[in-house]
Amino acid sequence: MQQLINIDVPDLDAALAFYTRAFGLHVGRRLGGEVVELLGGQAPIYLLLKAEGSLAAGAETRRYARHWSPLHLDVVVLDLDAALRSALAAGAVQEGDVRSANWGRLVRIADPFGHGWCLLQFLGRGYDEIAG
Repeated sequence: MQQLINIDVPDLDAALAFYTRAFGLHVGRRLGGEVVELLGGQAPIYLLLKAEGSLAAGAETRRYARHWSPLHLDVVVLDLDAALRSALAAGAVQEGDVRSANWGRLVRIADPFGHGWCLLQFLGRGYDEIAG
């Protein structure tokens, strides 16, 4: 199975600037004027230009204020502190303190478009530290 990550954004240039700076991604292709493919992670990310207020799913409309979703993405990093500094400098907002566990460290952030992310640094054997 192959995964593709699609992220709706209201401003393609601002999203491109954020994601390349925050996560070190780079442009793969531009697909017309409304989609940019970002590479550099295990799955390509497609930034999709979608206007605020446009129809999203069902009767829901898109909004780009901070919102909760039962789905979020983790970005696994080697140095959590350095990754957090890069994300914040790019425009992310830190949501809570860095948390530590025997498997690693984690911090929650939000991008400038209201989407939640976690930065995660594995320590020791990572999740194998708690696997049964």
